Amino acid sequence: MIQEGIDFVITWVDGSDREWLKEKALYDTTVDVDNSAERYRDWELLRYWFRGVEKFAPWVRKIHFVTWGHVPEWLEMEHPKLHIVRHEDYIPKEYLPTFNSAVIELYLHKIEGLSNHFVYFNDDFYLIDDVRPNDYFKHDKPCDMLAFQPVVANPNNPVMSHIYMNNAVTLCKYFNKRENVKKHPGNYYKLGYPPLYFFYNMLEMAFPLFTGFYTVHNPSPFCKSTFEEVWKREEEQLKEMSTHRFRNKNDVSPYLFREWQKLSNRFVPTNVLKDFEYFEVAQDNHKLINSIKKQKKKMICINDAKLDADFDRVKKELQDAFEVILPEVSSFEH
Repeated sequence: MIQEGIDFVITWVDGSDREWLKEKALYDTTVDVDNSAERYRDWELLRYWFRGVEKFAPWVRKIHFVTWGHVPEWLEMEHPKLHIVRHEDYIPKEYLPTFNSAVIELYLHKIEGLSNHFVYFNDDFYLIDDVRPNDYFKHDKPCDMLAFQPVVANPNNPVMSHIYMNNAVTLCKYFNKRENVKKHPGNYYKLGYPPLYFFYNMLEMAFPLFTGFYTVHNPSPFCKSTFEEVWKREEEQLKEMSTHRFRNKNDVSPYLFREWQKLSNRFVPTNVLKDFEYFEVAQDNHKLINSIKKQKKKMICINDAKLDADFDRVKKELQDAFEVILPEVSSFEH
């Protein structure tokens, strides 16, 4: 166990809050941004996130709950492990209000009282079985997996294609691809990695420059010092990005910080897919619901999708599935 303890950070938005919607509407005329409804709508599963943390990660030191200002009415705000963090508490005022999740994430290291070792959760990541500190950190270093993957030009989500490439362009300013592989081969060809990623890494060596990275969309273990180092090197770029109130094709993402940790050899190579599974919400969610009920993994992502007609039905199905494994009210609820 890391002596200072490990914190969890989660960002959350209530997309139905009238005051938030009113403020968002004042800036909602920007072009070339990702401002889709699924970026903000609430599946009302947050209480199961807190129940999961209490049941499956009781060792966590502190939970930093990052919000525009709204909090769920059921949340026990005086809980000794809970720190409510509003955007104005840690993001410079000149960049507020912001509706850009990447900007909200850029400044996480500025959260007051944050441990140097923390795990960042999107609000669609859930614990569904016991996790231990060494699932996230070993020898004071984040557990992660280093794999190449070309950036794909995705016409259904062009903004993210640009962002992934922006990450790679920034990283290649400081790291040489072939030199890094030669210096740290065990980071790329670690026994236990999925075989597919051995193949990716070998194939990608045909190209001298970075074409992109495979970053698992899962709870992200970070050292606060990584954020401080990247900010020191790329302050101009990150400040300019902070002016984008909505997700923008010129942004970078928190994956920049994760890949920086890995390319700097400040991580422990681990097959992070072994205990994690990613799902996109669909019309038929049988596999997802079965995974929750039978606790097939330790962690899952339930990524929102362009699902309109059956939103209420699917939301109820997911809530019922979580009730099977997390029926008890947690101490974070009143």
